[in-house]
Amino acid sequence: MAVPGCVPAFAASKVDLVWGRYGLGDGKFVKPRAMTIDDDDQLYIVDTTGRIQVFDADGQLIRLWKTPLTKNGRPTGLAYQSADQSQDGVAKILVADTHYYRMIAYTLEGRLIESSQIGGVAGHLPGEFAFVTDAISDQQGCIYIGEYNASDRIQKFDPDGKFVCQWGGTGQEPGQFVRPQSLVIANDVLWVADACNHRIQRFDLTTPTPSLIDIWGGPGEGIGQFYYPYDLALCDDSGVVVVEYKNNRIQRFDGKGEPVAVWGGAGIEPGQLNQPWGIVVDSLGRVHVLDSNNHRVQRLYLPA
Repeated sequence: MAVPGCVPAFAASKVDLVWGRYGLGDGKFVKPRAMTIDDDDQLYIVDTTGRIQVFDADGQLIRLWKTPLTKNGRPTGLAYQSADQSQDGVAKILVADTHYYRMIAYTLEGRLIESSQIGGVAGHLPGEFAFVTDAISDQQGCIYIGEYNASDRIQKFDPDGKFVCQWGGTGQEPGQFVRPQSLVIANDVLWVADACNHRIQRFDLTTPTPSLIDIWGGPGEGIGQFYYPYDLALCDDSGVVVVEYKNNRIQRFDGKGEPVAVWGGAGIEPGQLNQPWGIVVDSLGRVHVLDSNNHRVQRLYLPA
């Protein structure tokens, strides 16, 4: 991929593994829509069949299960909640059960935890949802749930699932959203992939209602711009990698929001992407990209 200016591209040789292909069989995918990673570098991936499949970092299938309802639609968000973040001390996978207006939770082995469900009713009141995009836990066990369509907001719940506050609303002004697709928390900062506004927004979680810190990006194909950023992941050096659904690429930024590198381009060859939806970084600093319409995962190393 040609990159203007002084921002380098990821070297093609950095791609060290490509795995997965189209199919309904175990270990195969049909347009995977979300991915998360646990403390043991196990990848949890949900596709448009409603299956959640668990793989090791080399793409070997470990186990799988299926979400309970799929007629109305399938989940579009997954997040890992560690045992330290969980009120009951049980590590969980939080699932944005998008078209059923709720967050559901599973043990890492795939047992549904009915008591952890939040929502389930369509609406605009606290605790009701439009289409849920993602759900994430902070270190205290509070849950933040994003939604799009009629609401475009984020709701916060305490560890018992009780409503605390909400913010956002549909729009382009700072603090508003148009499809807040992905949420990530680190050091009391919530990062939001504000997908259809083509930007990243960051919020301070230490205030009673989270307050806006800054905004990165804007619509476009240039370096530092975005075209439907659907997911992001934080790096050990305080930087972030962002995957763009329509630009078919990854951008890496430093902790101040300055572009560091880009990678990708549209296509089906290794090192190319077709409408990617998800991204995670493992404990070895390797980036795993959910190359959705190629029905696969690609793994690469971050540049030094």
